[in-house]
Amino acid sequence: MSLIGIRTIKIERRTAPHVELKIVRNHKERHLSESKKNQQNLKLILLNSNANPIRSKDSLGYGCAFCHEQFPEPTNLKKHFLDEHNSDRLIKYMSGKLFDHVVKLDITYLNCALCNRDISKLEDLMSHLKSEHGKEIYTDIKSSIVPFKFDTPELRCAVCSAEYLNFKLLQEHMNSHFGNHICPICGGGYMTERLLGTHIRRHKNGEFKCDECEKVFGNKEKLKEHQKRTHLGLGKRNKCLVCNERFLDYWKKVDHMVKVHGAPPVVLKCHACDRTFRNQRALARHTKKDHLLERKHKCEECEMKFFSKSNLQRHMAKHTGLRQFRCDICFKAYGRKNTLREHMRIHADDRRFACVHCGQAFVQKCSWRSHMRSKHGEEV
Repeated sequence: MSLIGIRTIKIERRTAPHVELKIVRNHKERHLSESKKNQQNLKLILLNSNANPIRSKDSLGYGCAFCHEQFPEPTNLKKHFLDEHNSDRLIKYMSGKLFDHVVKLDITYLNCALCNRDISKLEDLMSHLKSEHGKEIYTDIKSSIVPFKFDTPELRCAVCSAEYLNFKLLQEHMNSHFGNHICPICGGGYMTERLLGTHIRRHKNGEFKCDECEKVFGNKEKLKEHQKRTHLGLGKRNKCLVCNERFLDYWKKVDHMVKVHGAPPVVLKCHACDRTFRNQRALARHTKKDHLLERKHKCEECEMKFFSKSNLQRHMAKHTGLRQFRCDICFKAYGRKNTLREHMRIHADDRRFACVHCGQAFVQKCSWRSHMRSKHGEEV
């Protein structure tokens, strides 16, 4: 079945629209926890729309949250859920159980089952169910229901349309939209109280020394992670899809598959300009630096700000006057490594900047520019 066909799936128990009278229970709402309100919202969404929860996504496909079945495509999972788990009683029971973990909800071609109206966003569906059908939806809470859409060939965020190469990276990105639970120590955002609690335990003080090497860690969790990753080899979770080689870094696995097994190279295009990148990390860095103009590192001596700490350190040479990069040939010293590298071209007679008019070549770009301006009247 195609994705478009999902929109016309007939659900017999939902064909007769019925507008329920809204009963205001302010005292009840005050006593309901945020978790219970999220459970109530999920129950009403599943009962009154074609949305379906996703348990997990791994090499076997997308897992059903109500049983152990897995499907290679989210389309098949949606059809399975609407065909096999179309039970009010089951949905009401399972809605509370799912919040042990992050609730991932497929809202592809979202449709209200009460009036057959197509609605593109999850929050719009919730407002619709509350205002048009009198459902007891809570809109005054931080939602722990994370929406996903599969209506494009690429994996895109259902909130901001950012593109990702795999579902794991997309899930990590969703913390930026649903990081409702903030760590009071480091300010990191997490989608559930359980994830936040696990994270906070990592901040506990204490010294835990590894028996295999000299490394010391601040808590037991970090020590165990280190032992699994370094000494037991269990940290290499990124397995090559062709051979049995494993990698700590996902993009190293991708690079291995391209170079060793001839897989097609990854080309990620920036949506704001024409530049392309080989991995998501490089694309994200480019977006933050060149389009969002992120500058977190501020100079304490002047008003200038920089994207990276290394950029700030290079800039500080202006203020400190420190010249720690010395030429081994003529012993001239420079404040920046790049400046020393340019200087070394003098000794190598590396004249890479050539004039297109007279052929004269220069070691330094500034000398070439001066020549073009004075001899040929061109500003370059």
